[in-house]
Amino acid sequence: MWIIFTLMAAFMQAWRNAFQSRLSRDVNVAGVTLARFVYAAPLAAVYLLSLYAWQDAGLPQLGHGALQYIIGAALAQILATALMVKLFQLQNFAVGAGLAKSEALVAAVLGSLFFGTALTVTGWLGVLVGTVAVFLLSTQGGLKGLSFKTLLLGLGCGSAFALTSLWVREASLVLGLPFPHRAAWVLLLVILLQTLLLLAWLLIKDKETLKKLWQRPKLTLAISISSCLGSIGWFSAMSLTAVPYVKTLGQVEVFFMMLISSLWLKQLVKVKDMGGLVLIALAAVLVLWG
Repeated sequence: MWIIFTLMAAFMQAWRNAFQSRLSRDVNVAGVTLARFVYAAPLAAVYLLSLYAWQDAGLPQLGHGALQYIIGAALAQILATALMVKLFQLQNFAVGAGLAKSEALVAAVLGSLFFGTALTVTGWLGVLVGTVAVFLLSTQGGLKGLSFKTLLLGLGCGSAFALTSLWVREASLVLGLPFPHRAAWVLLLVILLQTLLLLAWLLIKDKETLKKLWQRPKLTLAISISSCLGSIGWFSAMSLTAVPYVKTLGQVEVFFMMLISSLWLKQLVKVKDMGGLVLIALAAVLVLWG
């Protein structure tokens, strides 16, 4: 089941990134980040209510630990999304989003050190192959032309996404609810907090950005819908199995991004980037095999 949720999440996230890439041409980083959450909260609430209509599971145990994980995940995801928008401005869409997939390696390392995550040898091999792909995608004109600014930005983005994923999983495990209710509760609480924080910030500091989002309702709604559906997939998958496995398999998202980049955004993809995508596919196979 976690494989199905991960593939759904990867597909929807590829579209969300494409929509965000297009919106970033006209709206600043904070506005593009808010577009991810602003309409997603009502959708997450409807999803949660539908689960309770299907099967009552009681209320979550929102203790101090759970709230810490939820707040940490919300803040880390805001940071990760903002860094990804910056990546879009430095590289084309497919390469920028591909760099953010360094989260698989970071999640594996942090998970093993601090969260008790255990991977098989084959699983570690898959994560490492995926990391090589990230380095390949971050180069311009071969290794001699390695862009350290792009690489560091990509690793920072991936690290923030990795922390988001690890904290989301920990939050779902301490709520005391069955699957999929626990994942749905974490999703709703994280999105609500993110929306309130970003709205408050823009209302105080940058009302003009809110006006720009209001003037682009279709694109903003498309970002929120694809983001919410993708998050349902990610949060559900991560509540079922270890984060590094989910994130490494989730690198197949780059295949979807390549298609969107070529067919919808009309951006050219280099042969070198294709090599990185092949390695990502190999990494996914190794993780599934492991």
